[in-house]
Amino acid sequence: MEVSLSLVSLTVTEVIQLSGLAGTRKMEEKALEVYDVIRSIRDPEKPNTLEELDVVTEKCVEVRELGDDEYLIIIKFSPTVPHCSLATLIGLCLQVKLQRCLPFKHKLEIYISEGTHSTEEDINKQINDKERVAAAMENPNLREIVEQCVTEPDD
Repeated sequence: MEVSLSLVSLTVTEVIQLSGLAGTRKMEEKALEVYDVIRSIRDPEKPNTLEELDVVTEKCVEVRELGDDEYLIIIKFSPTVPHCSLATLIGLCLQVKLQRCLPFKHKLEIYISEGTHSTEEDINKQINDKERVAAAMENPNLREIVEQCVTEPDD
């Protein structure tokens, strides 16, 4: 009898929290927040955004909780063609925009979706190497291209 009374006294919120649904919903909301940041990045050689070209979609963003207000963000993007010469630059744009715009503490992992590029392993290593990213952003020509891609049209 006591057990059933204890169960009945649980609020809906407590049930949701205990079931893990609140955590799932929170991660989905964080993923949408991340997607809203990257969807407007422009392609380096086309007048379209990465969203318009289906390079990034809502499904390509995954967020996991690492600790108190700290998250692991995993992005798997799909270049438009398997031999895309600008896939590394797109990964760099994703890195830069997220580092600048996300208001919460995070670890970032960016990958090319499996099977969508001929040299995906090499590119994945490059775009997740902090030293290479920093060195690339020291190049004024490359930095200018990245700025053009990540700057919002009304900025």
